[in-house]
Amino acid sequence: MSSLVIKSIGSALNATSIISSKYAAKKAINLFASPRKGRYNDEQKRIIDSAFYEEIKYNNMNIATYRWVGKGKTVLLAHGWESNTSRWAYILKDLKSQGYNIVALDAPAHGRSDGKQFNAILYSEFINIVANKFQPDVLIGHSVGGMSSVFYMHKYQLPSLNKMVLLGAPAHFTGVFERYKSMMGFNKKISKGLDNIIIERFGQPVSYFSVANFTTSIEAKGLVIHDKNDRIIPYEDGQLIANRYKNSEFITTTGYGHGLKDPSLTPKIIEFINN
Repeated sequence: MSSLVIKSIGSALNATSIISSKYAAKKAINLFASPRKGRYNDEQKRIIDSAFYEEIKYNNMNIATYRWVGKGKTVLLAHGWESNTSRWAYILKDLKSQGYNIVALDAPAHGRSDGKQFNAILYSEFINIVANKFQPDVLIGHSVGGMSSVFYMHKYQLPSLNKMVLLGAPAHFTGVFERYKSMMGFNKKISKGLDNIIIERFGQPVSYFSVANFTTSIEAKGLVIHDKNDRIIPYEDGQLIANRYKNSEFITTTGYGHGLKDPSLTPKIIEFINN
C-alpha cells in the first residue's frame, strides 16, 4: 500500500475510535495480522515442486511442510512475513550439497498453510509441531520467522536442536508494534486499545515478547546476522539480540538489506552448522 492509502486508513480508524475505540482497535489489529501476500505464485511453486510435501495438523489447521531428504543433519527453515518456503531458493542448492535433511514450513496464513491471520505466537506453535515430528539439529529463521523460532525454543527447549541462525530478526515485539502504530498514524486511543488486545489474547503485555530477553534461556549455539542497511528491522535489533544471546556470534553485513540473500553468507552459515 502507498503511504497515502496507509495514512487514509489510519485517519479513518482514528475517526472511528471517537465513537468506539474498542472497535477501532480490533480493526487495527486485524489489519496488522492480515498478510497481503505470501501465497504461492506459479514461479514460486516451481521452486518447491522438487520437495516431498506433507500437511501436519495443529488444532484444526493444516501446516504445510516441505522436505528435501538427506542423510546429514536435519535443518528446519522458517520464513518471514508475507513470504513462504520459496524464499529459501537462494540457499537450497548449497544446503543439499552438504547432504542435510532439509525441512521447511509455511507460516500461518502463508504459502499453503491454513489461516487468514498471522501472529508470531501461533507461528511458534506451528514450528513446535513440525520440530517434534522431524527433530531438527538446526533451526534457521528469517525476520519474524527468527522471532517465532526464539519464542518456540524459549518455551519448548527441544533437546535435539543445538544450533540457531537468526537472519534479520526483530529484538522485541514492542519495536515491531510501535513501528506499525507510527506508520498508520494511530491516535492514543487505538494505541492503548492495541496494547490491551495483546494482553487479552496472550496473557502478557507487549513488552514481554522479547527475542533478546528470551535468548538468555536458550542453550543452543546461535548465529545472528543483520545488515546495517536493513530498512525493515533496525540494525540495533541485531546488536541487542547478539548482546543478550550468551552463546552466539554476530555477523554484520552492509548492503544486503533485510532479505540477506547474498551468496557470500551461505558458506558462513554452512561453516557454523558443521562446526
